[in-house]
Amino acid sequence: MKTALHTVSYCGVWRGQARLPIEEVLSKAAALGYQGVEIVAKRPHASPLDLDGDARAHLRELLRKHKLELACLAGYTDFCMGQDSPGIPALEMQVLYVAELARLAHDLGGSLLRVFTGYERQGIPYETQWELVVRGLQESARRAALWGVTLVVQNHHDIGVHHLAMRDLLAEVGEPNCKAAFDAWAPALQGLAGEELADAVRCMTPYIAYTTVADYARRPRFRYHPTLTNYVREADRVRAVPPGQGFIDYATFFRALREVGYDGWVAYEMCEVLEGGGSVENLDRTAAHFQAWIREAWERAAG
Repeated sequence: MKTALHTVSYCGVWRGQARLPIEEVLSKAAALGYQGVEIVAKRPHASPLDLDGDARAHLRELLRKHKLELACLAGYTDFCMGQDSPGIPALEMQVLYVAELARLAHDLGGSLLRVFTGYERQGIPYETQWELVVRGLQESARRAALWGVTLVVQNHHDIGVHHLAMRDLLAEVGEPNCKAAFDAWAPALQGLAGEELADAVRCMTPYIAYTTVADYARRPRFRYHPTLTNYVREADRVRAVPPGQGFIDYATFFRALREVGYDGWVAYEMCEVLEGGGSVENLDRTAAHFQAWIREAWERAAG
């Protein structure tokens, strides 16, 4: 098991989160003891638009200098987009983007490219959207194969987010270099823990090639209903907390991963408003905490 720091953790996406250039993030990852990084494949870190041959060579040299591997390149896809404008070749644009990212991953010395499926659009048949995702992943995987790159589909977007649906989806795609970046976060929000979560890992065993850790705490929400002089329960707010302090059953998840023989990367991301704030100091402290926590948690999972 090797650890990777996802550079989205210092990307300035979330309220109050510090935004650092990729050079500083690589330096931090190395100083904190990570063996690799997962690099955001868009601005401000590694957009193909900004990286010509010299820039790619420079970034690869920085990885070498810091003794870091490119564990994964993080792409941002939605194969369901553009259905309201059928005259625009949105699917082709997505495939072209993935093809460019596969070339970028190869140029940086990597072999894994994280992608998403698609967010479901209302008013469009589900099977139509499912088919778009399958077609997009198939053609993207074939293009990525030209660069020796494997797509790892994260269980994040609506289509295929449940583990049974994800297994069906990847089986239908049927490309040998289209695997799963299977995380515990989505199953936990679907109510899975204990043996149900372990069964999800076992179900996905043939496909799991990458996983990312993030932990979250629930914050109950209520909306005032004036005619009842009462409150109506809303969906919980979820916010990031240091690993091991949230509701996700990582003890079971890691145990199941070890049982099925997973020996790939375990990445860490701070990808929400973080408890303690988004200052560089708090991000560093939490990223360091992960390194200590994951070693102990992974060893405990061995029984």
